[in-house]
Amino acid sequence: MHRRTALSVSAAALIAAAPLLTACGSDAHPGAAAVVGGQRIEVSTVQAQVKDVRTAQAASPEADRLIKATGDLTRQKLHSLIFDQVVARVARDNGVTASRAEIQQARASFAQQSGGEKPMAATLLQQQSVAPDEIDDVARRAVLMDKIATKLGATNSPEGQQKLTEAFSTASKALRIDVNPRFGAWDNERITLGTYSAPWVRQVREGAVEAGA
Repeated sequence: MHRRTALSVSAAALIAAAPLLTACGSDAHPGAAAVVGGQRIEVSTVQAQVKDVRTAQAASPEADRLIKATGDLTRQKLHSLIFDQVVARVARDNGVTASRAEIQQARASFAQQSGGEKPMAATLLQQQSVAPDEIDDVARRAVLMDKIATKLGATNSPEGQQKLTEAFSTASKALRIDVNPRFGAWDNERITLGTYSAPWVRQVREGAVEAGA
């Protein structure tokens, strides 16, 4: 039976977004927006993602509304880059992988639910500020989170929620995430950048990541 991924759940949630980055990194890590597991996330990498989203937004019929609604876009993109590293660590710790075929299957499934590739891209842009060339990353995250939830036996029960939260918090701490203070501070317990909370993080905390049959 076809597996249901968390992709459609993630895409359905509204995200807040951050101002365009113009500064360099912290004194400890010049040019870095954050250091995760000893690996730098460059300010230029965050800027490039922000630019891609702004370009896609500008081409949308709802450009003004989309841009106005995503004033926190920079911090959102930095949050996503950090969170993806946490997901990767949890996946690695639990022997979980996402094959190219699985990523494409998740993408195709959501495109079908959305009525095609173009409606899917429009939905992700509007609801998650995802540029077209980032859609595979969203699908990969969905596949991994779905598999992690299955591996941990995480359900919507309090026990399942606790298992998922503990796994992500443990991985987050192990990565020793160091964020440039100008962009906020990473919270290992809440798995968030400052007060920003992406929908997939709320799923982790609230036990809303479901494994489909």
